[in-house]
Amino acid sequence: MDTVTTAEMHSVLNRLKRAQGQLGGVVRMIEEGRDCADIVTQLSAVHRALGRAGFDVIALNMKECLSAPDASHKLDLDELRRLFMSLA
Repeated sequence: MDTVTTAEMHSVLNRLKRAQGQLGGVVRMIEEGRDCADIVTQLSAVHRALGRAGFDVIALNMKECLSAPDASHKLDLDELRRLFMSLA
């Protein structure tokens, strides 16, 4: 990814690391026998964080494809739809 900045990728990595920490918290909550509602709330937060990271990755790839369109970065509409739908 030549046109994607280090800061942009750093942001995605930070989001994924937060989700990883949240997921570890969910595991601990289950092991401790915490309330179901609290566990589901945390799982929802993990789900949102992962979804946002996925959308960021897709957006960064689109940015790269649009800023440097060449044969190696062909923007395929069907593939983009499939990627977006996999996150829905």
